[in-house]
Amino acid sequence: MREYFLGVDVGGTKTHCLISDQDGKAVGFGEAGPGNHEGVGYEGLFEALKISSDLAVAHAGITKDEIMGGGFGIAGYDWPSERQPTLDVISKLKLKAKIDAVNDAVVGMLAGANRGWGVGVDAGTGDNVYGINPDGQVAHMTGCGEFFGEYGGSGSVVLRAVQSVSYQWSGRGGPTALSEAFIKLAGARDLDDLLEGLSQGNYNLWSEAAPLVFKTAKEGDQVAREVIAWVARELAESALAVIRKLKMEKSVFEVVMIGSMFNGGEVFITPFKNRILQDAPKTEFVKLNVPPVVGGVLLGMKVAGRNPIEYRERLIETTTGMLCSNNHSNEKEI
Repeated sequence: MREYFLGVDVGGTKTHCLISDQDGKAVGFGEAGPGNHEGVGYEGLFEALKISSDLAVAHAGITKDEIMGGGFGIAGYDWPSERQPTLDVISKLKLKAKIDAVNDAVVGMLAGANRGWGVGVDAGTGDNVYGINPDGQVAHMTGCGEFFGEYGGSGSVVLRAVQSVSYQWSGRGGPTALSEAFIKLAGARDLDDLLEGLSQGNYNLWSEAAPLVFKTAKEGDQVAREVIAWVARELAESALAVIRKLKMEKSVFEVVMIGSMFNGGEVFITPFKNRILQDAPKTEFVKLNVPPVVGGVLLGMKVAGRNPIEYRERLIETTTGMLCSNNHSNEKEI
């Protein structure tokens, strides 16, 4: 009987499930809506897992009993107290396979890291950092964002940009084209009205405004450029914290850049890289250009006793071909 392996990447906006055969060939794919329990609860997580896995199994033309290993990357799974509830939800899928569940930044790192270990830096709407060293030790940030002083996603960009606009109004900072851009976006009368409206909840600017900040920066506004660079450096500080925990500052290893923030170009990527290289000069950088769910399949192979590195290249090649033919996109542009 042929063996199959399943991987899942659960996010805050969508959920992907991928199935490969024993030779590392992608044979099935399914997509569902958001599954982060922080947004949709554990019932929503189950719904996303069931829909995506049922679609992938049907696409592959197999039964669940033929799946030997499963790797689940779950957005919102950050703390030990969340492990059992997460595993309880996965158990409702009634898989007979050996499984493991990790944060979704881990499967992104596994998909992008040539050595099978390294640091995954995931920056989309929010941000998170997970690392694994050659000895298998794991370190990570909280993934809880600005409340815990972790900046790096598009929400952080807009937050910092609004602060810069406020600094112009109060005289703490100089003028910026962001003010006029946000006035137009919010539909405010002027800067006074914008800030009053934001403070009173009449206007709302959040992560969906990040592309406007990038556009303003690319048009030459120095304040917008510094906003983006500041967020990039803050994200790099989170990565460096993980690197130090794993004692890899002097090692050669890969930082896998995951998520839509890295589509913003050099205005974001250059300050991010430069800050890391100051303290970890042998770091190699890889931008993830394949779906993170590939890492879920590799994790599923590992828990089933296979060496995932042997199958990684074929899995990437066949997954990319399958998803391109089905018009499935990996991530949005900033």
